[in-house]
Amino acid sequence: MKKLKICLVSLTIPPDRQDGAAKFFRGIFEYLKQQGHDVYLITGKWGIDLGDPRIKQVKIIKKRFLWMPQFALKIIHFLRSNDFDIIHANAPKGALPVILARKKKFITTIHDLGPFETKFTKIPVEKILIKQVVQKSTILTTCSEFIRKEINYFVPEVNLNRIFNLYSAIEDKFKPYPKEAQQLKDKLGIKGPVLLYIGRVAHYKGVGDIIKAYKIAKEQIPDLTLVIGGEPDFSTRKKYDEWKNNHRDIYFVGFVSNEEIPYYYSMGDIFVTYSHASEGFGLTPVEAIACGTPVICSSLLAYKEVLQDNAVFVQPREPNKLGIEIVRLIKNDDLRSNLIEKAQKFIKRYTWFEVGKKLENVYHKFLSE
Repeated sequence: MKKLKICLVSLTIPPDRQDGAAKFFRGIFEYLKQQGHDVYLITGKWGIDLGDPRIKQVKIIKKRFLWMPQFALKIIHFLRSNDFDIIHANAPKGALPVILARKKKFITTIHDLGPFETKFTKIPVEKILIKQVVQKSTILTTCSEFIRKEINYFVPEVNLNRIFNLYSAIEDKFKPYPKEAQQLKDKLGIKGPVLLYIGRVAHYKGVGDIIKAYKIAKEQIPDLTLVIGGEPDFSTRKKYDEWKNNHRDIYFVGFVSNEEIPYYYSMGDIFVTYSHASEGFGLTPVEAIACGTPVICSSLLAYKEVLQDNAVFVQPREPNKLGIEIVRLIKNDDLRSNLIEKAQKFIKRYTWFEVGKKLENVYHKFLSE
């Protein structure tokens, strides 16, 4: 494939933000650079200076929805001042400035359809935005067949042949680190088995249910410790502070750096992620498996598609059942070992070598239209 000039647009990017969609776009950026493409990434600045001349960070107001004017205006100016072979936006919030810049050809990645699946907000603007982005994008990519079909269901006027599933991918650094994991455990002062969650602390992520399940499991495994990594979003800050005050036995470690994330995964005896809605792929459980940690997750269709029989699935919003499965898996060494051993070949499909080739094929399709 010829070398292209590419602009990626994403509201968030690691290590400034660690959500799965942001990590996927950072992975795209790094892959395209490795392939020799002339690639730029424009994103919001949430706190960390990324120090890469190819990443243009936009200073924004760090409040819900107030980030939009600064972010959009800077991107509109950047896109109108430069010519690109491909403009690729991350989610509707990344695509909106592209539309406002009056770019007629662009690609958008849709990770989930949360506003259609849940009642997070009574304001219909997010549904309207998603529909506009889906209709105006030349090509759409998704991270699972489940989301590809959902787009076709909720916006049926969009041709399914314009929607391509890439899945997501994990970096090579995600592998077991037993020495570093033990050092981290010693640093935190943890002696017994570790139940781990790392990710966004958002309403739909089920963190409250994980805490309830942990309390249930701890009755049978007294030295069990729950470690929660990640920061709350705008809507869960108050609840997060309440949890920290009310559950002193839980380690709320906050932001986890890119360098330390594999060590945290490796430290866990079980990684649990328990969303009750709006998951398109599930990057963190795949990363955890790659680091040698078995996974329990909610039985969402996207999780089942991506993980198949390489995790333990529990119906969402059932903390009692989740607690039972935590106890069963902690006490069964053979089951944990078998889950990890079986999954190692399976997760190779989620490497950047495999996903990157699919991405370049989508770019070729885009250019040929």
